Amino acid sequence: MKYSTIFFDLDDTLYPASTGLWHAIKERMNLYMRDHMGFDPAKIPQVREKYYLQYGTTLRGLQANHEIDVQDFLAFVHDLPLGDFIQPNRALCEVIGSLGTRNLIFTNADAAHARRVLKALELDECFEDIVDVNAVAPYCKPMPESFGIAMHAAGESDPGHCVMIDDLPRTTKAAREAGWYSILFGQDEPHPDANATLNDWRDLPSILNGSVL
Repeated sequence: MKYSTIFFDLDDTLYPASTGLWHAIKERMNLYMRDHMGFDPAKIPQVREKYYLQYGTTLRGLQANHEIDVQDFLAFVHDLPLGDFIQPNRALCEVIGSLGTRNLIFTNADAAHARRVLKALELDECFEDIVDVNAVAPYCKPMPESFGIAMHAAGESDPGHCVMIDDLPRTTKAAREAGWYSILFGQDEPHPDANATLNDWRDLPSILNGSVL
């Protein structure tokens, strides 16, 4: 199969999990739930885990079960000094640019956060578009519906032409079930929930092995 469109996850994929940025975002979620929604701090981890497993993200669970201003939540949790966590990665941009594919961000964050991250990483020019949590509402990764919406947003009609690169096995599994080729980022060893694994971006062209339209 030849691939024409690659969807890249954002957080903990385009930058290493070791930066601590995603951890800081999760801490801001906890603060929002405590200070803006009145949750008991002791119960927040349990509630977030439940919503994550049942709805795909904490946000979708909060939407389903509570009154919440979605845009206020997203603005608050992403209000962090990105330069304290992540640095430019021009080498990654060179790898992406060498693929000859249409490249999009597909994230459960919002486009504003994605644009800030891409700017901090100096990857702005590497991606054609951003498919964010608002674009796929009321769904999110790994819900099957989100992959169809992402394809439509990309103008792609054949799931067999699509690749998903993500750090979460449940997302790569869902992408594969949607007919996409899925690559699990952050691991070297094969994984049952992905077609391939990737730990060094320089290996991406060889993983695709010339399978690009």
